[in-house]
Amino acid sequence: MQNIPFEVISLQADGFHIITEVEIFDKKFKMVIDTGASKTVLDKETLLHSGIEEDKFLNTDILSTGLGTNNMQSFMINIPLLKLADWSTKNFTAAVLDLSSINFAYNQIGLESVIGVLGGDILKIFGAKIDYKKNLLTLNQRKLNLNNLR
Repeated sequence: MQNIPFEVISLQADGFHIITEVEIFDKKFKMVIDTGASKTVLDKETLLHSGIEEDKFLNTDILSTGLGTNNMQSFMINIPLLKLADWSTKNFTAAVLDLSSINFAYNQIGLESVIGVLGGDILKIFGAKIDYKKNLLTLNQRKLNLNNLR
């Protein structure tokens, strides 16, 4: 099991978000740990501005739901290596959406932009445990056998 530090940021009267640092395509970004998100999602504009070529995005016919809409165009991207502190996974496929509304809201209250959200596709499969007292996310290095979980 690997411990990944995070920080809890206050969203004024709106609650809290858990933020951690990730490394994708050899670049470091901030990312929200979102236990309510079913999938890990990356922001299209942040990827483009960091030098990721648009031809790495795989078109999908899926319209994503959530984030206040049910008709947002989505893409997929293969991440050769996703790192969080000393934890990593190879050849991970994430969704790519326009998350500019989240980053706009963050910037309005003086917070740094994020590349996206770390969702249930990582948290569940790698047996995530969140310790708010120690500000640590713990992930198994190997995937859990979900067929044995009820």
